[in-house]
Amino acid sequence: MPRPRSLTPTQIATAALAVLDRDGLDSLSMRTVAQELGMGTMSLYRYVTDRGQVEELVVDLVLRTVDLDIPRGAAGRRLSVLADRVRAAVSDHPAAVPLLLMYRHRSPSSQRWGETMLSVLTEAGLTGRERVIAFRAILGYVFGALQVHYFSALSGPGTAALAALPPDEFPILSETAAQAQALSPEEEFRRGFDILLRGLGL
Repeated sequence: MPRPRSLTPTQIATAALAVLDRDGLDSLSMRTVAQELGMGTMSLYRYVTDRGQVEELVVDLVLRTVDLDIPRGAAGRRLSVLADRVRAAVSDHPAAVPLLLMYRHRSPSSQRWGETMLSVLTEAGLTGRERVIAFRAILGYVFGALQVHYFSALSGPGTAALAALPPDEFPILSETAAQAQALSPEEEFRRGFDILLRGLGL
């Protein structure tokens, strides 16, 4: 199979993301990415060392679409905009969700998002350990919410199973699950983030 004269990281990431979007994370391999690029598997090793590096490139490509130009205003509103934009970008590529926490620290796009988030927290008066805790809480919520929705969406069978539990034994759990089925992913994410911001005093 002929190989391109040269490949950029973006071209490799785009091919890998196409595999993910079409066939899921389990289908991602050096072989399937090479096929997507129209080249032999061994030729792909000229550009990346292994599947892990390909996954890093995918995370950076997905997060690169997040617009970091946020309007001036209250810190809580600005943080909500940043959180919403990450959620929107990643929601377009759900199969990439499990890779986020594994590679976010190596992704330049993730690093820029983190710097922007920390800048807003700093402008709001958070410094030192307080800023560390606030940033980790936001990071945990945003990336955690994406993972929870990916692996256990409220619209999925898990919620239905909990709603069907015998109410005499699990009255609150079954009732809560039944109510949860009516929540949209957007409402779940945004209202949860609002609770977090109130807890941080933002």
